[in-house]
Amino acid sequence: MEFKSDIEIAQEAEILPVSQIAQQAGIDLSYVELYGNYKAKLSSRLLQERKDCPDGKLILVTAITPTPAGEGKTTTTVGLADGLSRIGKKVTVALREPSLGPVFGLKGGAAGGGYAQVIPMEDINLHFTGDIHAIGAANNLLSAMIDNHIYQGNALGIDNRKITWRRCVDMNDRQLRFLADGLGGKTNGVPREDSFDITVASEVMAILCLAEDVADLKQRLANIVVGYTFDDRPVTAGQLKAQGAMAALLKDAIKPNLVQTLEHTPVLIHGGPFANIAHGCNSVTATKTALKMADYVVTEAGFGADLGAEKFLDIKCRMAGLQPDAVVIVATVRALKNHGGVPKAELNQENLEALKNGMPNLLRHIENITKVYGLPAVVAINRFPMDTEAELALIREECEKLSVNVELSEVWGKGGAGGEALAQAVVRLCEQPKDFRFSYDLSDTIEEKLEKIATRIYKADGAVLSPAAKKQAQQLTQLGFGGLPICVAKTQYSFSDNPALLGAPSGFTITVRSLKVSAGAGFIVALTGDIMTMPGLPKVPAAEMIDVDENGRISGLF
Repeated sequence: MEFKSDIEIAQEAEILPVSQIAQQAGIDLSYVELYGNYKAKLSSRLLQERKDCPDGKLILVTAITPTPAGEGKTTTTVGLADGLSRIGKKVTVALREPSLGPVFGLKGGAAGGGYAQVIPMEDINLHFTGDIHAIGAANNLLSAMIDNHIYQGNALGIDNRKITWRRCVDMNDRQLRFLADGLGGKTNGVPREDSFDITVASEVMAILCLAEDVADLKQRLANIVVGYTFDDRPVTAGQLKAQGAMAALLKDAIKPNLVQTLEHTPVLIHGGPFANIAHGCNSVTATKTALKMADYVVTEAGFGADLGAEKFLDIKCRMAGLQPDAVVIVATVRALKNHGGVPKAELNQENLEALKNGMPNLLRHIENITKVYGLPAVVAINRFPMDTEAELALIREECEKLSVNVELSEVWGKGGAGGEALAQAVVRLCEQPKDFRFSYDLSDTIEEKLEKIATRIYKADGAVLSPAAKKQAQQLTQLGFGGLPICVAKTQYSFSDNPALLGAPSGFTITVRSLKVSAGAGFIVALTGDIMTMPGLPKVPAAEMIDVDENGRISGLF
């Protein structure tokens, strides 16, 4: 069979007008704001006017700890939705928007792969409808207003050594991690140290994804703590009178985007916070809108279940009053063998010993979902042609010990047809009883929350706070922020804060080097290990392979 790249498959696919997709989903065109023929935004009126309608079933797709071998979480999410559609279910997908950083860097996009993709994939992976650009503009407007306030006399008494707000750009650019600006004389501003985050790590992104409506958006923007005064009082965006203009820049970005899968299943793509830095799931408005559109909603959370799923459950579900009906945990034989110590070059060979050594990673994620959070789960093995029957049997045997079933997912090569078995399993799972609970209580102290996440989810011996983090925890508690949930910024490659510790490590502690309140988003960010909020490009970035011809046709995009 001729091999085709993801972009070739996407460009050859039949794509329906998005107005037709909306009508198929039962959405009147008066709610649809077209961005060309194949993309649209949905009016906020849709959710408001359907608020009393019953919700569909909510299915969360998560995964094992990611490896260079690949897991295919988004691909499985899309294929599962198409599989549900094929067995007669009314379904909608709710996904995050891709960041340009990974697209031009190493990881790739976020529109699925093979015959389980969302289209138009080039648009989705590049500028899409401009949401992330709008978030960057709002973020940087606030930065400009902070520095202008200081330049114009600093009536609020902002200590420019204690400014916590960072500028942002949606690109992997390590050169911007630390810099000095305001140089060149009095008319060019006040000199200070500064830094950039990637836009998807901006608190504005988190706020957009957690806001219920425009009024809530403005209040959250006003609550942003941008820094502290000379006597350590917090300064907010509201005190700078920035929230109105920021919200004006975000008035369209807050509306969910409607597109389609290769098999024309409706997809809402909205918001894109990273899961290793931010909370890693699509917007509350998109998820709630999808739940009013369909009987089954398939969504995903970034990276492994220790990151994206933990934040989806402990932060998003807590804030939005959501409760998943089932969880799908994606794994591959290849990735499990990688966790078992096999280098990437040797993953195509059968190796039951390595697979058995890597299985504890999957089993730990299963245990977290079923035992810590009390949710029913199924394991989806994203099948590769070189997987052997003996390897697949071993995975089934080990998962059955935890009373969790395993289903094969062949959606990359077969689309929805390869996801029908998984879809049937998910439908059954949604009818099972659940006892959903969080991994910690909001009444816990900051230190207790960190300890519970570390010991219950990561299976660490505990969380160790640096002297600076201890002082910050005390200060945040005194300022009234101690009751907020925790958003841990941690490497995605390990349960620990050391990316080299694969599998299911034990005998380690999580080192929290600093704490920062995202008062607008409504959580405290805990930076652990060596995690960076501005990634860098790899030695050979994907950007070197991407091109466009004179007809506007893009190539090299996966």
